Amino acid sequence: MLIIGIAGGTGCGKTTVVNQIINELPIGEVGVISQDSYYNDLSHLTLQDRRKTNFDHPNSIDFELLTQHLKDLRDGKSIQQPVYSFLECNRTDETVPTHPRKVMIVEGILILTNPEIRKMFDIKIFVHADSDERLIRRLKRDVNERGWDLDETISKYQSIIKPMHEEFIEPSKEYSDIIIPNNKYNTVAVEIVKSIINEKLV
Repeated sequence: MLIIGIAGGTGCGKTTVVNQIINELPIGEVGVISQDSYYNDLSHLTLQDRRKTNFDHPNSIDFELLTQHLKDLRDGKSIQQPVYSFLECNRTDETVPTHPRKVMIVEGILILTNPEIRKMFDIKIFVHADSDERLIRRLKRDVNERGWDLDETISKYQSIIKPMHEEFIEPSKEYSDIIIPNNKYNTVAVEIVKSIINEKLV
């Protein structure tokens, strides 16, 4: 099994890159795990308190469970990937059966901040995008898809998201093997990743 980690700041276009890689691989040979599925269970808090949580800090992620699930997949075992609700700011009672594949992609803003997780990645990718572009995408997504108030989102960006990006996410770029600038379709970068994947899968 080949495990690929794809990190980058919020709204940088990680999903676009993930889809580009998936489209270059045979159907059924790649699986995806989202870091967002592994936010800590906050059922003990009210929704109001959950919305105040700093979800951009490494401590917000259940890295222990994510590590165990990656080990299980690598050992050929299926897992039950948690399902996270951005509206409720918490895990749901549902899980998604996730089966081992030749290639497993793990994507999330904080995945390169954890040493144990990093060791498990055969390829580490960091997607870089202009901070203004990322802010605009984050605002649109949080307001239109996640039910956040615009002023609330801007305040959170200034007080939490931007400082956490500068403290944890941007520095984690140094651990990456490949940096893909912006989120425009980067044929060369995707071809390099595809070549590495094919070489390791032979």
